[in-house]
Amino acid sequence: MNTLVDAFGRQITYLRLAVTDRCNLRCTYCMPAEGAAIVERNELLTFKEMYRITRVLSELGVNKVRLTGGEPFVRKNFIDFIKMLSFNERLDEINITTNGALISEHIEVLETLKIKTVNLSIDSLDAQNFAKITRRDVFDKVWDTYEKLKNSSLKLKLNVVIQSGVNTDEINKFVALTKEEPIEIRFIEEMPFNGVGKRTTNEVWNFTKILDEIKSVHSNVNRLPIKKSSTSHMFQVEGYNGVFGIIPAYTRTICHDCNRIRITSTGLLKNCLFDEGVFNIRDFIRNGASDDELKQLFIDLVAKKPKDGFVAEANRLKNKNVSESMSSIGG
Repeated sequence: MNTLVDAFGRQITYLRLAVTDRCNLRCTYCMPAEGAAIVERNELLTFKEMYRITRVLSELGVNKVRLTGGEPFVRKNFIDFIKMLSFNERLDEINITTNGALISEHIEVLETLKIKTVNLSIDSLDAQNFAKITRRDVFDKVWDTYEKLKNSSLKLKLNVVIQSGVNTDEINKFVALTKEEPIEIRFIEEMPFNGVGKRTTNEVWNFTKILDEIKSVHSNVNRLPIKKSSTSHMFQVEGYNGVFGIIPAYTRTICHDCNRIRITSTGLLKNCLFDEGVFNIRDFIRNGASDDELKQLFIDLVAKKPKDGFVAEANRLKNKNVSESMSSIGG
């Protein structure tokens, strides 16, 4: 069986699939206050098209899918799509990234499907600051989701985008959650995908600065072995039940064994978060491509995957300034 291998010998086994570009929040690091321009519904991949894409990719060795948005639970019948994906026996796991405002009532159903992990985006533990970041007053709903996920059979990860002058004073408050709870906190470097370009800040809160901040309070921080193709460097405070990781999303020190591709909600294949998209799969399908032709297309496109995010960004043709909305890219 053919597999997806790039020019650097990296095998692609992980698909990040955005099911919608729409979101019910307006996070400052993701999109402008007025929201990003959303596409017409007929431009979105249908669930049937998404299933077919995933099935073809799974026959080429992809065994892990992360469903993102926008906010995936905004899309009607999203749960039915997860049920459909769960019938794909080639997939070892299906994971979800969500802002938590709409998922609460679905948790029990998700536990019966092939969902392994839910990544909950929560950038502040303070309700007022949360509302400032998200431009929406839904902290209580998100915290209720956190409590329910924590007590479910699903693995819980908290995604925290670190923003200079916004939530850096809460880094160690998040780490404190791992003392009693066996959860995983993931601190993410802020990226320029907010629809207007990277904010001008006085301090750069990169991997090193985030870790130094944690070590200023916790002297007994142990580095954990890094798993192959992991997006984060993992740590644990000695004696704590949970762990925390730092994702160098902007400084890009985790590209060397990348095993991922992205497909946006409109069907644009991205070999790298920082490229501008390499091919519209939606149009290829709607023009009558067979499964064999689709497989060969994926093989050919993945072979051109850039070495790292810096190369991908340098090769951008339409716009050298990376400034899309993260909701349009796929969380």
